[in-house]
Amino acid sequence: MPQIIDNLSKHIALTPQEQELFLSKTEIRHYKAKTILLHAGEVCKTSYFVNSGVLRSFNINDNIVEHVLSFACSGWWIGDMYSLLSQKPGNLFIQVLEDAEIVLLSKENQEILYQEIPKLERFFRILTENSLVAHQERLMDNLSLSAEERFEKFCKKNPDLIQKVSQKQIASYLGVTPEFFSKMKSKLLRK
Repeated sequence: MPQIIDNLSKHIALTPQEQELFLSKTEIRHYKAKTILLHAGEVCKTSYFVNSGVLRSFNINDNIVEHVLSFACSGWWIGDMYSLLSQKPGNLFIQVLEDAEIVLLSKENQEILYQEIPKLERFFRILTENSLVAHQERLMDNLSLSAEERFEKFCKKNPDLIQKVSQKQIASYLGVTPEFFSKMKSKLLRK
């Protein structure tokens, strides 16, 4: 059974015919590391499900500093939620960090699937709710936890990513400079 069907089955049960219909509306593509799937200023027309590899979403501010919003590894979804839902130009880039196999689900096909398989609306509602909760938790962590505490929490939640993502990108995700991150990591390793 495809990994994406396993992912769906965490929240909804699809019949074999519904699984077939769902898969018929998706597309599998392979991307090399460093490929940009979405540029800031574009309208996001696709949700991306990661079969293998690692992706990140990020923004570049006026000072040309990157701010990593999220990472996605095998079994995770990623997209520019603002742009995908509003169909307005977004402000995120989505980049492949490690050679990846990605399942693409277009906004258009997702809407068709909602009509054909209404329980998919429930699945994507749950996905959106989980994303909202995770982003709120991250915001609260950024306001109330030290950088060391945020890093320790990141390591516990994402042990696979520590080896796959550069320190510079982890530092960006945590909201610290690469230099501070390096000192902090050395200090934590000495404990």
